[in-house]
Amino acid sequence: MGELNVATVTRQPGVLLVDGQDAILQRLRQLLAPHPYQLHCAHDGSEALRIMATEEVDLVISAAHLPHMDGPSLLARIHQHYPATTRILLTGDPDPKLIARAINEGGIYRYLSKPWDDQELLLTLRQALEHQHSERERRRLDSLAQQQNNELKTLNALLEKRVAARTAELQQTADMLDLAYEELKHSYATGAELFSLLVNQRLPPEKQTNRRIIELVRAYGKIQGLEAPIQRDLAMAAALHNIGKLSWSDSMMITPADLLHHHQRERYRAYPAQSESLLMTLEPVQDAARLIRHHQEHWDGSGFPDHLKGEAIPLGSRLLKLAVDFIELQCGLVLERHMNSDEALVFIRKYAGRLYDPQLVEGFIQVCSVYLSDVTLGDPSVKVLGTRELMAGMILARNLNADNGMLLLNAGKVLNLPLVDKLIAFETMEGARYSVFVKLPDKGQANP
Repeated sequence: MGELNVATVTRQPGVLLVDGQDAILQRLRQLLAPHPYQLHCAHDGSEALRIMATEEVDLVISAAHLPHMDGPSLLARIHQHYPATTRILLTGDPDPKLIARAINEGGIYRYLSKPWDDQELLLTLRQALEHQHSERERRRLDSLAQQQNNELKTLNALLEKRVAARTAELQQTADMLDLAYEELKHSYATGAELFSLLVNQRLPPEKQTNRRIIELVRAYGKIQGLEAPIQRDLAMAAALHNIGKLSWSDSMMITPADLLHHHQRERYRAYPAQSESLLMTLEPVQDAARLIRHHQEHWDGSGFPDHLKGEAIPLGSRLLKLAVDFIELQCGLVLERHMNSDEALVFIRKYAGRLYDPQLVEGFIQVCSVYLSDVTLGDPSVKVLGTRELMAGMILARNLNADNGMLLLNAGKVLNLPLVDKLIAFETMEGARYSVFVKLPDKGQANP
């Protein structure tokens, strides 16, 4: 190891040598004289403390046995009054009790035996001063970071006022910045969310998914009681999961994954890994980047990019896939047909054990039923049936729409046999298969 880089400090490190024997002090001075240290010498503890009070001393090397005050007592006084000064004990008597006092009361960096090895002593001295310099630099940078954080809060306050004054055309962006500012004080992840939501403006409103995914994973974390670090990483992963799609064309970004051409599918399968690679240089988001890489893995191992299977897929990635697919199924980004929230949950339940962790699916459905007002599937009285399973007296739990979006029946409609027959005939004519959300009639209620 080389010498301490004195160019990085404004003065030579001060080193205090304390020993009752002139010969020892002379030998230490001769050993250290060629090196870039400001040397001070003392013959006892009192003289050493006087030097400490008047000189800038970075490191003390003290003998264990001194007149009037032994080495451990002197180092304990220095530790109490000058805690930033590094302390080394030099002893020719390896008494365990004496060394224990020096460690416990004096907080020494290290002890060396007499007679010492010159190279070992020089190396120990360099290492101690370099460690001390590193700690001072760390504290300086911490203080600077705190100062900059305070300045950032002030700048954010000004930014909030400016955003509030923007024109109506920028109101949506202003609202997102305002939300991000309020939460920026609590988590680094909010900065990532802001970037994500601004990037999402590239898509038409009906295809913008990031805000809904972020809010859904936050609701899941809160309702399921996930630990705060997992919630933070999951929210950040939700915000940045599709950053790897930024190089895509506009048409590809809004095309359902099921309809992509062969060459487009290759780009599609590459986006999780590309999203991760864009984020891995940012240390605070590396855990979230790992969740992003694996959020398109499938429970049965058929996903991408690494074909992980089962619990080898990170838990946060499994949760993120549920949220992403649930929202994207409703936006027509997975299949050509836009599903409603209940249909999306039926799809997820159908593929539990293949695409999704079967242990998470029902809990996810319950969270959706609590968090989203338009979800009826969480109600145990609601059943999802095909048209040929319908019976008279059943009540529609939500609107029934044809595949082309045309409203067929309103929620609350009580079914009768002629109506069921018409639905079956219409389904056959259209070549469709409808999932009908119904509530069963009371047991005592007669069929109409």
